[in-house]
Amino acid sequence: MKKKKIRLILIILFIIAAALAVWITVSLWVSENYIVIREYTADTGKGGNGFRAVVISDLHDHVFGEDNDELAEKIRQADPDIILMDGDMLNAESEDASVPLSLIRQVKETAPVYYALGNHEEAYIADGHPEFEDELAEAGAVVLDKNYTDIEVNGVQIRLGGMYDYAFGLNGNNDALAAPDDTLSFLREFQNTDRLKIMLAHRPDSFIFGDASEVWDVDLVISGHNHGGQVILPFLGGLYGGDQGWFPEYVHGMYEKGNFQMFVTSGLGSNRQKLPRFNNPPEVAVLTIR
Repeated sequence: MKKKKIRLILIILFIIAAALAVWITVSLWVSENYIVIREYTADTGKGGNGFRAVVISDLHDHVFGEDNDELAEKIRQADPDIILMDGDMLNAESEDASVPLSLIRQVKETAPVYYALGNHEEAYIADGHPEFEDELAEAGAVVLDKNYTDIEVNGVQIRLGGMYDYAFGLNGNNDALAAPDDTLSFLREFQNTDRLKIMLAHRPDSFIFGDASEVWDVDLVISGHNHGGQVILPFLGGLYGGDQGWFPEYVHGMYEKGNFQMFVTSGLGSNRQKLPRFNNPPEVAVLTIR
């Protein structure tokens, strides 16, 4: 009788271990290969019609299908009014920019493409590729790097900006007004409008710390960078997120922060990390802004 109990326990443990191994294997594959389209809504409280923005980030030179045709098709299926590429679409060490440039060429007829730089683009440019922004423009994207453009989308008057730098000063007090002069002048000019103000800030950390969300008049900040926490643990959420550290608060989804709303996409891939994406499928975010 005792032997039967031991055998039964061993069988149960084996089944649990096998099921866990299958779940881990499937989750790793899904997190690398299976693109999901997720819908979100940002209600800014401003008048006018709503519009749809596809938000993608953190592709990190990953390719879905041949020449990213699968990703391009997902973007087309979402039927966006604008396409927002929010940084880290290549890697700092990439030999060239062929992956993001090809994607831009494939989707630019679907909707206007706006491209904000992330930390990997900044490093890629500094590493001997000063032509990168010109290449993006030639491919069909509007590059937003501490600058903005005034546009109309579906009858909505928008000021769309892009900035990778921190919107607060690194002075020990996280004081927004202690930010560098070029950051201050850009943000002051950016907020000086009655238009709907949307800022592409690749890393949410650029706006969440200190008093940045209390000082700057921005309606909606759109970010990526943290890969949804990279590893998504059941009941606990994302494991790690840049400046926010372990179990970050602002990592995926819609948030209220001071004067503005913030949307953070979990992105599409990751460069070399200590852990691979897990339980974390690549995301094409469709953000209805109204």
